[in-house]
Amino acid sequence: MPITDTQTLAAAVRKAVADVTITDIHTHLFPPSHGGLLLYGIDELLTYHYLLAELFIATGASPEAFYALPKARQAEVVWEEMFLRRSPVTEAARGVLQVVQSLGLDAGDRDLATLRKAFADLTAKPDAYLEHVFTLAGLDYAVMTNDPFVPAEVDAWLANRPVPERLKTALRIDTMLTNWPAAVARMAQQGYAGGSGPVTRDTARKFLADWVARIKPVYLAASLPDNFRYGSAIDNDLTNDNPGYIPGDLRKVNDPARVLDEVILPLARETGLPLALMIGVRRQVNPEFGLAGDGVGATDIASVAALAAKNPDVKFLVTTLARGDQHELAVTARKFANLHVFGCWWFCNQSSIIREMTTLRVELLGTAFTANHSDARVLDQLLYKWPTTRKIVGDVLTEKFTELFATGWRQTAPEIATTTRHLLGASFKNFTAAASGL
Repeated sequence: MPITDTQTLAAAVRKAVADVTITDIHTHLFPPSHGGLLLYGIDELLTYHYLLAELFIATGASPEAFYALPKARQAEVVWEEMFLRRSPVTEAARGVLQVVQSLGLDAGDRDLATLRKAFADLTAKPDAYLEHVFTLAGLDYAVMTNDPFVPAEVDAWLANRPVPERLKTALRIDTMLTNWPAAVARMAQQGYAGGSGPVTRDTARKFLADWVARIKPVYLAASLPDNFRYGSAIDNDLTNDNPGYIPGDLRKVNDPARVLDEVILPLARETGLPLALMIGVRRQVNPEFGLAGDGVGATDIASVAALAAKNPDVKFLVTTLARGDQHELAVTARKFANLHVFGCWWFCNQSSIIREMTTLRVELLGTAFTANHSDARVLDQLLYKWPTTRKIVGDVLTEKFTELFATGWRQTAPEIATTTRHLLGASFKNFTAAASGL
């Protein structure tokens, strides 16, 4: 039955957002069976690199001295400096407190020892804790990031350790695109591309194909720097007319465009797997900060358009890091059915920017995008990133449905629920369905 007043309309949106089951399409989580690769608990929350950058700039503390401390002491320093001596008003600091609240705990007494004891009790059985967090966050599943170039991850997969239904895989291929020599070395360690012969595209494809068969990913994924380029100017270097070009021989290549064309995109076509690209990180702007030292740069959206145009038979999931990229990226996504925009990544995962990006995308793309992904490296982060997104999506949809109402158009509660689900998982599933069977 159509809704006939704006108060009921707003209530229907709030209910749809509260009830919707979310699919988290990009995280850095791991199965509990992978041991220390899965991070959780209050100390991991407090020592997350977002908060560490804030600590270093607020206090002038020496990163070298800080990183030399045991993790427990690092967490205590962050708590003392960023929560007790300063108000925790940043997105990352507030997020820690929202996790505490979501778990039914009380940060009001400001006692870290009490919180540690409570978290220790909750996380005593990691498998049960993962299920508890997913239930509280209202997720059906999350997509991991699984890197065949990281020895600890390789060992876990080769051991055939169990993976719960709550987690699905994505095959990460950054190293092939950003550091080809390192990729060659890792492949050689696993029995590929060894010896003095050429590192052929066929060998590299076989390496990836074997990993696809092993972990059965939902998509291929890469995080790329702000200087990533793909297009006609680069294509001229990929022909036999170039004296440096040896067909099939990739020994001396460190060109992401050529690796894409000769290794990754052919594999994507063969397997039907989408390629997810996260573009715009400027690595180690301040190396002293360690993982907290990465920055942001503008993405060349023309390269995204060139990828989609040149490869119409490959599906691309794309998110970019700079706020200034978002309008051009959304306009580009209107032009290509094989391009799906997703998430508010990293430095864009701030409430004010999530709101702006979601509004822009609804106005340009309707429901043909995925509003957000958690990018969670710590399991508990699901408990603040998703409540924040739910609220913002609810606010944006209330505004847009109210504008529709003013035109005389009347929505039903089921229609509102369907729209909400599209923005938080269904559009992704529809886009990837032919490839993944999800």
